[in-house]
Amino acid sequence: QVQLVESGGGLVQSGGSLRLSCAASGGLFSIYAMGWYRQAPGKQRELVATITGGGSTNYADSVKGRFTISRDNSKNTVYMQMNSLKPEDTAVYCCNAVPLRFRWGQGTQVTVSS
Repeated sequence: QVQLVESGGGLVQSGGSLRLSCAASGGLFSIYAMGWYRQAPGKQRELVATITGGGSTNYADSVKGRFTISRDNSKNTVYMQMNSLKPEDTAVYCCNAVPLRFRWGQGTQVTVSS
């Protein structure tokens, strides 16, 4: 069973940047499309970025042009570079397969101050 560990979150001012990492262990990581999901307080979880095993990407309109998802299959790791952060990006960010397959990790908190 794949285990996921997210890191890289923090507190940043509006307009700032963060780079999130998701390390996977315990299974065949490279064959799965992976995504970054986020959940803000009082809101439903949403999928914001997806990357296939071959590297094709897709983004939610809310982050398009600001976030970039990437992966390194040799390191079993998925990344997300987040630029031009806005207060509405504040959420807990988690990674998982697309569609969902693995047990959720603990996530990483991103807080953007105005």
